[in-house]
Amino acid sequence: MQVSSIAEQLMYTTVRIETRSAAGDPGVGTGFIFGVDQGNGTALFLVTNKHVIDGAKTGFLTFTLDNGGTPVLGKRYVLRIDDFERMFTGHDDADIDVAAAPFVPILNHLAENGIQVFFRSVGADLIPDQHAMEQLDALEDVIFIGYPNGIWDAENNLPVIRRGITATPIAVDFQRERKFLVDAAVFPGSSGSPVFLYNVGSYAQKSGGTVIGSRILFLGVIAAVFFREDAGKIQMVDIPTGQVPIAVVRQMINLGIVFKSQTVLETVEKIMGVAASS
Repeated sequence: MQVSSIAEQLMYTTVRIETRSAAGDPGVGTGFIFGVDQGNGTALFLVTNKHVIDGAKTGFLTFTLDNGGTPVLGKRYVLRIDDFERMFTGHDDADIDVAAAPFVPILNHLAENGIQVFFRSVGADLIPDQHAMEQLDALEDVIFIGYPNGIWDAENNLPVIRRGITATPIAVDFQRERKFLVDAAVFPGSSGSPVFLYNVGSYAQKSGGTVIGSRILFLGVIAAVFFREDAGKIQMVDIPTGQVPIAVVRQMINLGIVFKSQTVLETVEKIMGVAASS
């Protein structure tokens, strides 16, 4: 498979994360590879939610093998990592559900064992600054990539791409917290999915004009979803990672909570700061 379009490349930014707790309880979520240009190279990180790796004694990362810069469909490698939770660093704010781990040590370990994997990274340059966010309308098209309900193309090791719209303005902090809402079908396994503003061919400006061209921005990370409970009460909860049934009296209402992409950058900068001082 030749990976050339933006959409094709985005599919290879994600990594399927499976976990096992000390008690053996399974979980599944999404991670993605995030890169920060340092001038002399790119620092790479594996990003997900704190609650995806919380209590994870063992983690399993599934990669597609590389052959001369091309992904080999149907050929994958599963890397087992013990003490999985300990390799991650969470955002300093306990309420921001973002965690990251250095990715280069993982690549080095694979290379030492003669394994080359194919991936793409989400660049920090795709993060919109405040001015750019204010140019976005209250309603924008978004996509997110991951493994909803654990569903994936296991034969080809490909994630699932889902589409939605912003449900609150990206430039405004929802409930004065650093997140916004998307109107989309968000299910267990979507935890940690990267969210992108994605326009191909043309897009409408907030001012009312139309721009011919494409536009992609990294907007954030899906972490939670709203449920409607038996008595009509609406509650926000972390997206479950375990494959457990949800009672009929607890229904998803297709509103996902996204932590803004700047929180990802802050998390990896914390890791880079620790590395630079050690």
